[in-house]
Amino acid sequence: MKKIAVTIILLALCTVGSFAQNSKLEAEVLKLSMDKWNWMAEKNVDQLKELFDDKAKFVHMSGTWKTPEELEIIESGSIWYKEAKVKDTAIEISGKTAIVWNRITLVAHVRGNDVSTEFTVTEVYQKQKKNWKMMALTFSSVRDTHEIRK
Repeated sequence: MKKIAVTIILLALCTVGSFAQNSKLEAEVLKLSMDKWNWMAEKNVDQLKELFDDKAKFVHMSGTWKTPEELEIIESGSIWYKEAKVKDTAIEISGKTAIVWNRITLVAHVRGNDVSTEFTVTEVYQKQKKNWKMMALTFSSVRDTHEIRK
């Protein structure tokens, strides 16, 4: 009976430690995601270059491209991500992979016009050595009433 009680206590402690670790990682990834929106607004391609994996993919309403094209678009201002108003966020972490869903209103300057568009943005990050690298960023156009289920 004592062995069962000790086993249950040890399992409970391991589970609490796991939740605490995930909470810490979730906070780290959330900060990185929010920083990314600021860097995009500021056209800070140096910071973004450090964040984006060389093989990352970016899916927009008008096409899909890789890291060099995304950085060029940001630097040139052909799409200027002026502000991402984040309404809701969900994060899932599994091993060295983190997925972030941001429900946003994106205010951007595109083809000479200021636009405001509702999106759910899916971001995929991978822990490489000590840093998180963005592997994918996908914009999904959604209705104003769309909610992220957690």
